[in-house]
Amino acid sequence: MTGSPGDRVTGSPGDRVTLSDPQRVWSWDRLLVEPRRPPFIREQPHAPWFAVAAVCVGALMGQLDASIVTVALPSLQRSFHTSVGSVTWVGLAYLLVLVATVTGVGRFADMWGRKLLYVYGFVIFVVASAACGLAPDLPALAAFRAVQGFGAAMLQANSLAIIVLVVPARSLGRAIGLQGAAQAVGLALGPTVGGLLLAAGGWRLIFLVNIPFGIFGAAAAWLLIPRSQNLQTRVAFDWLGLVLFVPTIAALLSAMSFGATLGWTSPLILLSFAAALVLGVCFVLHERRDGAPMMSLPLFSNLRFSAGILSGLLSYLVMFGVLLLVPFYLERGLGYGSARSGLELMAVPLAFGVVAPFAGRVADRLGARPLTVIGMAFVAASLGAAGLARPATIVFVVLLALIGVGLGLFTAPNNAAIMGEVPGESAGMASGILNMTRGLGTAFGLALTGLLFTVAGGGTGVPSMSGHAFSVAAVVLAGLAALAGVIAYIRSPTTTT
Repeated sequence: MTGSPGDRVTGSPGDRVTLSDPQRVWSWDRLLVEPRRPPFIREQPHAPWFAVAAVCVGALMGQLDASIVTVALPSLQRSFHTSVGSVTWVGLAYLLVLVATVTGVGRFADMWGRKLLYVYGFVIFVVASAACGLAPDLPALAAFRAVQGFGAAMLQANSLAIIVLVVPARSLGRAIGLQGAAQAVGLALGPTVGGLLLAAGGWRLIFLVNIPFGIFGAAAAWLLIPRSQNLQTRVAFDWLGLVLFVPTIAALLSAMSFGATLGWTSPLILLSFAAALVLGVCFVLHERRDGAPMMSLPLFSNLRFSAGILSGLLSYLVMFGVLLLVPFYLERGLGYGSARSGLELMAVPLAFGVVAPFAGRVADRLGARPLTVIGMAFVAASLGAAGLARPATIVFVVLLALIGVGLGLFTAPNNAAIMGEVPGESAGMASGILNMTRGLGTAFGLALTGLLFTVAGGGTGVPSMSGHAFSVAAVVLAGLAALAGVIAYIRSPTTTT
């Protein structure tokens, strides 16, 4: 970081500290200066991996919170005596703000400091979590969840950027694999932890549990993550781009989320899609003309970057489609209870978490292309087999585990390859784009899979029809996984990170 004229800058690269005049040391502007790591941390040979560990805390907490909240929706409906549609805003408000702001936050972090925004992301997340736990009514809870989503955007926009900047290029895949494993563990633990917290003290506990996690994460980030390097020159932020981008994403996600409920041809849904299209075109035209855009569109002219983003979008669509589809099949098609369904579904994130660090290490040596293609081939074959055979035994759990293995083989190498194509000064923006892709993939996966399952007869409640609907949706998701593999194959074989 640089200071004002006359400031003295000391410290090694990545830990520079700005010392202003003594009378200004404790002024409010110090809140915009990244804290320096303690010397005993900075001088450790494994200091970069301490920073990765701090990032993994945020990754685990974010996925744990997301999966816990989905478990609590029925409890929230009963507590507030409201409709299912109203309760969905608890999840949608969070997702809307996260996806709509994560790219802009990444761009801002590239100018002001990735560590700075990462630490403050924890602070906002903790305060918003406390407010959620004390919310007096549903509208207040949804509003506080939106604030929580902004805190999550500050964490996610900087997580991969921090890893890229602290870990040597030869170990990038391994580090991103560890972060992916932390996300998978959080996703797997969410339903179990959520169930225990709901039984112990009700829905408020699922938000209050974030407070100790968040405080620990903020302290770890403060102490273990180095100061930012290669920051871009501070220029006026592209507020018009953000103003165009936020309603574009809001209209698109709202249409995808409520299309099945209101009807895909209803005037409101059609109007939302039209608004997303018009605003999206305006956003692209503005970004192409702006001298310092919120989203650098030339990044997408890089085939490796674009192939990684598009195949990643499809992989997230498939992943969250599976997470939605399997419980419906197990409960409606096979008559299992929700507890057994949750246990069997855990095979996907657990296998993902085990494989992701291994895949990252291998990708550091072989490159992303072979692992991403093989990974999506695993997913496509396993989903196709599950959809066509519809096994009701341990074979089904094995197939779910293989889906997790395939996603683990794909995700870490793909994310590392994407970030490896971006100059260091744009790492925050690229990390934001990547995490925005995850959010969009989540929304598309839930909407598309829900539509396929309903149209194929899964909404009737008849076990045979639910089984048929599962087969239809699984085969379509298998096709999309195969398409992701084909797009990943386009990536140059010379890509190593």
